[in-house]
Amino acid sequence: MSIHDWVRKGRELGASDLHIEADTSLVARVRGDLVAVGPVVGGAILTQTGRDLLGVDGWTQFMGRGSADLSRTISGVRCRINLFQTVRGIAFAVRLLSSFQNNLRACNLHPELKRLTEPTTGLIVLSGPTGSGKSTTLAALIEEINTSSARNIIAIESPIEFIFTNRRSFIRQREIPTHSPSYEQALVDALRENPDVLVVGEMRTPEVMRLTLNAAETGHLVIATMHSSTAAEALTRLCMSFPADLQGSIRAQLADCFVGVVCQRLDFLPEHQLRVPVCEILLPSAAAKGTIRGGQFSQIANVLQTGGENGMWNFDRYQRWVAQKRDWVPPALATPLTDDRGTPSKPPLVRREAPPTAQKDDALEISIEEDVDLDELAKRIEQRSRGS
Repeated sequence: MSIHDWVRKGRELGASDLHIEADTSLVARVRGDLVAVGPVVGGAILTQTGRDLLGVDGWTQFMGRGSADLSRTISGVRCRINLFQTVRGIAFAVRLLSSFQNNLRACNLHPELKRLTEPTTGLIVLSGPTGSGKSTTLAALIEEINTSSARNIIAIESPIEFIFTNRRSFIRQREIPTHSPSYEQALVDALRENPDVLVVGEMRTPEVMRLTLNAAETGHLVIATMHSSTAAEALTRLCMSFPADLQGSIRAQLADCFVGVVCQRLDFLPEHQLRVPVCEILLPSAAAKGTIRGGQFSQIANVLQTGGENGMWNFDRYQRWVAQKRDWVPPALATPLTDDRGTPSKPPLVRREAPPTAQKDDALEISIEEDVDLDELAKRIEQRSRGS
């Protein structure tokens, strides 16, 4: 089997990740669980695959460093790939990215998140644990801007995951270290390139965080991601990354410029066989700004709890919305926003199960065993009515 076969197998299973190591079976993560799904993969095959993916120069750097990150489209699937060395030899961790139709509705996100894209300046922080869908939500927000307004968007990522098509906006994507040696250098350069929106793939170092905050204060909308399990933890980590004597000014800077902090995780809905994002959303109310400025991050949970009227969501409230939502978009029915010629595509049909109702003897009953077009359904109902 080749990497094309592995990716196709993973997509058939609905896997989010593939784990491949020399002399072990192919392992897929399906709905959060690890499952062995293939035969043992030989080390020679992985070595050759790594050489083909990285090229001569990339392979030399990999052998010296012991790991490498890249993104590729393989068998029609956009993949984020990490190569690394273990005691058994070469290993791969492959993230299978969803079909690109990343508006908020298609990603099963709450429509109120679109409010975050309306300001022209400030900072949006997207956070969550590893594998919680941050990159997909980031792409959804970029696509919302792309389809609704004409802005110059510069995206800095390592590696690039989704490839965007210019719609109303002009999007330039830069990969670290392919197009710039570091996030720090790319951010400095980006501020000279007349951006309206800056996208920072991940805030990892204090210098990147400082440059990101400065960009948000100087007339740009900045969207950045970081790892955390709650919005409060994201803010705490951001501020605590700086020396103690600077934390007060960083908190004040953050309180003044933040547009929203979103933390998300993925929950599995067994009735729909679907993993969906569950979020908490902190918005810049007076209470939120005062809490951040005072460094009282333990009170963020209370701000979220009482901020419903201001459009905030905590995890419990968001889960209630998830429980009431019915029009989920399954990944298997995902379609691009436009076809290859740029023509808007029809939204996918989504089966909805009607609630059980009492049946009368003379009631008209229609059994729907598969997804059908609404026009076809109307014809069937009319024909059945005439027959009765």
